[in-house]
Amino acid sequence: MEYKVVIYQEGMLGSLLLGGSKVNPLRFTDFLNANAEQGWRVQTMEKDIRRMLLLWKREAYVVILGREQ
Repeated sequence: MEYKVVIYQEGMLGSLLLGGSKVNPLRFTDFLNANAEQGWRVQTMEKDIRRMLLLWKREAYVVILGREQ
């Protein structure tokens, strides 16, 4: 098996304009499907709230993907 770790998060603009940014489920689905086409499968993931410039927060996911070599 081989693995890769990806931090998926939305851009800073939404956080700056809205005061916080949540992950867009449609974009996250596209991200997962694009990796699945390359043979990657989600092994585990964890939600993370990341601080940005001390005032704003944005949602992120740490995703561990795996596939057969």
